[in-house]
Amino acid sequence: MTNSEHRADIGVCGGSGFYSLFENVQEIKVDTPFGAPSDSVFLAEANGKTVAFLPRHGRHHTIPPHMINYRANIWALKSLGVRFLISPCAAGSLQKHVKPGDFVVCDQYVDRTRGRKDTFYEGPEVYHVSSAEPYCPHLRKLAIDVISEQGITVHDKGTVVIIQGPRFSTRSESQWFTHAGWEVINMTQYPEAYLALEQNIAVVNISLITDYDCGLVAEENIAPVTQDEVYRVFLQNASRVKSVVYELIKRIPLDLDSPCHHALDHARVQA
Repeated sequence: MTNSEHRADIGVCGGSGFYSLFENVQEIKVDTPFGAPSDSVFLAEANGKTVAFLPRHGRHHTIPPHMINYRANIWALKSLGVRFLISPCAAGSLQKHVKPGDFVVCDQYVDRTRGRKDTFYEGPEVYHVSSAEPYCPHLRKLAIDVISEQGITVHDKGTVVIIQGPRFSTRSESQWFTHAGWEVINMTQYPEAYLALEQNIAVVNISLITDYDCGLVAEENIAPVTQDEVYRVFLQNASRVKSVVYELIKRIPLDLDSPCHHALDHARVQA
């Protein structure tokens, strides 16, 4: 499935603004057996590495979370040779100590989506891939170091619960998630992170906290989250996210051997 014309070492799924950090950006179309990805892939050079940027919602944010073709996105990046995936996202907080403006480098997720195509293996080959540790521990450590060095408050672990979207939670749902002990809420990490694992891609999530979900755990009683508020806080912090991603790209050693690179080693069902 390797693309013969173009290659990339590191992938970034996020907003279209990420590739504005680089010069000589090349836009390419990638076809996949699963249909079209969210957009073109944008290739750039950074510190001797080729980086592939893919706007998960499309360059003009026209694709809602539940309509993203996650399989096509991951397949497109894998076909370019991507072995490391940086997956930044806007997210809500479910716990008082995780404040808007903080970054969380999640180590676990809980899937509360439904009906999303979430595997490449629909037969006749059958794989049961362990997702006990869905994010790469080595990339997580690098990300935590970079974020800390840039003076940003970072939580070095956390569970992100992924809801279906496009609606936000009810107060009762939010309260349920908080009482379960989960820290972060988002709409896109699943199945993106899991599909990357099925392709032996090491993935790291960086969640930028934009709000308290429904305002239930805030210091003061605040109004439920709105998209306008999420977007406002995200724009305020966009430059920090870009700076972190840029530095992380520089620090990822291309010879790094991640447990994620071996996710399929013992997962195939032998007839």
